Amino acid sequence: MVGATDELGGDALERLHRTHYLDLVRLASLLLGDRGRAEEVVQDAFVKLAGRSRVLRDPSRAPAYLRSVVLNGARSVLRHGKVVDRHAARHLRVVEASSADVAALASDEHRRVIDALRALPDRQREALALKFYGELSEAEIADAMGVSAGAVKTHVHRGLAALAVLLGETAARLEDER
Repeated sequence: MVGATDELGGDALERLHRTHYLDLVRLASLLLGDRGRAEEVVQDAFVKLAGRSRVLRDPSRAPAYLRSVVLNGARSVLRHGKVVDRHAARHLRVVEASSADVAALASDEHRRVIDALRALPDRQREALALKFYGELSEAEIADAMGVSAGAVKTHVHRGLAALAVLLGETAARLEDER
């Protein structure tokens, strides 16, 4: 009998990990600003997938499931960080781990955009990261975020407008560059 368990056995999980791990870490890093925490969130997502592979009805949905779990994990880390910042006597300093891609993209303009992106509300930041970095369709973004396609359009539109204000540019130029 070939079922979800067989399709997401060790070899399939290994292939999923090889294929999607780095993209998921980059996505989580963009949302969290910390590669180490991003790697933890992604690892947790794969552990959850391995534990649920028996109940995952359609194994082809595993990448979408992983994106959703990574987004939820990043949200949890961000919420926890806000609580710590609000209640702790000292503020935590986010230390970014260096990597080849971070070093290659560390220009001043890139830093400005990343800082502006991180200043956005969570849902806008997630929608923009999935759309422009993840190159997902509105339907895939809606699925990953657990919202409607209309809500995705709203988050993207508002996020681009907020970025335009933060960066002192027009929203039309940002739309054209995608």
